Formats: sequence, C-alpha cells, structure tokens
Amino acid sequence: MKNLIVASTSTIYGGTYLDYLLETVSDLFAETDEIIFIPYARPGGISHDHYTEKTSEVFKKINKKVRGIHTFENPVEAIQHAKGVFTGGGNTFVLVSQLYSNRIMQPLREAIYKGLPYLGTSAGSNICGLTMQTTNDMPIVYPPSFKTLGAIPFNINPHYLDPIPGIKHMGETRETRIKEYHTQNSAPIIGLREGSWLEVKGDDITLRGIPSARVFEQDEDPYEIQTGTSLSHF
Repeated sequence: MKNLIVASTSTIYGGTYLDYLLETVSDLFAETDEIIFIPYARPGGISHDHYTEKTSEVFKKINKKVRGIHTFENPVEAIQHAKGVFTGGGNTFVLVSQLYSNRIMQPLREAIYKGLPYLGTSAGSNICGLTMQTTNDMPIVYPPSFKTLGAIPFNINPHYLDPIPGIKHMGETRETRIKEYHTQNSAPIIGLREGSWLEVKGDDITLRGIPSARVFEQDEDPYEIQTGTSLSHF
C-alpha cells in the first residue's frame, strides 16, 4: 500500500526547515530509525554532503538517522533495502537527470508501490506525479525523459502562487503557464500552496495542511479544494 507525504515546500514563511511537517514526518517514518535522503536536487547548488547534513540535523529531533544516497556504492540496492526515503527540493531537472543516470527512478517507483514510506518536498514532490512538466524550475540540464514516478495520477505544481491584484508585474502567472500546459497535455494539475501537502495511503489521496489547493483540468475552469478533500477520484 502506497504511503507518501507529497508537500509543496520544506519551509513555510517564518518557519525553519521542515518544522511544520515534523509531526507528520515522524508518523510517516514511525517504523524505521534510518531514512535514505536523496539530495540530488541541490537547492542553490549546495553539495550533496551539505544538503544531507542539513537534513540530518532536523531528523535528529525525531530520533531518526539520515544517510545520503550518494554515499552508497550501489544506489539501486540502497533503494531496494530502504525502510524510508526523503527526496528534498531544489531543481527538478537536476533531480530527474540524476535519478535516471543512477538508474533508480524505476526501483524507487517499485518500492513506493510496495509500501515504502516516502516524503517529498518541492522537487521531491514534483517527481511523484506523472511527469515533471509542471515544475517551476529552470531547465539547467536535460533529463533523458520528463516521465517520473507516477505515484499519484496527476501532476503537481508546488509553491503555487495566485495572481496578486494591482501588481505591476506583467509576466505570466502560474495559471497562465498551466493553461499553456493544457494546450498540449491532458493530465490534471494540483497547485499546492505553501503549507499544504497530499497524504497518500494506498489509493486514497487527501489534501492536508492549512491552505486550500487549486485544481486544473484540461478544458475546465480551475477550482478550489479545501483541506481534508479527497483527490482519489482522479
């Protein structure tokens, strides 16, 4: 049975790294003391070691050990034997490229479908969808495929932002970009605002957190859903 937390962000405004999720994360990883961390997305270009160390310090608060997947000689075997996995945020193009080059995209998908507890934030949540095509990130590398884990039956747009009335910025809004996506693709998209996440238990998918989320479907007007809403119908 799938067991995932798919979060918009690791850090909400005014908070610290993962603090708003710690209780939820502790429940997710209740059956294991060691988490494999996938630091490939490298936010701001930080090193794998630095990113893993930062994450490890936070997980000590809930008595969990963290080991970066980059330290394993065989990352495929590491995933196959993992009891819990966390993929952090950063650049989704870099993350997906590394998952493919290290041949762990498919093993990670298989492990998730067998019940591996999985936490994703930002880029780590993007890869839970059907493809990474609704990321907000710059394409600084070229992955071999946009196809990702398919652990949920739609795509994610993390850090979703609403248009701000009266703002002088004349660029595209997130909603505009998503409309462009739907001229070429049919997959639904969930715009996850900061402080929200999806709880996935088997085939049940539920919006959690404080803010509402925005749902986009091809040829339909976007609409809001409130926390506690099921998304299992997709």
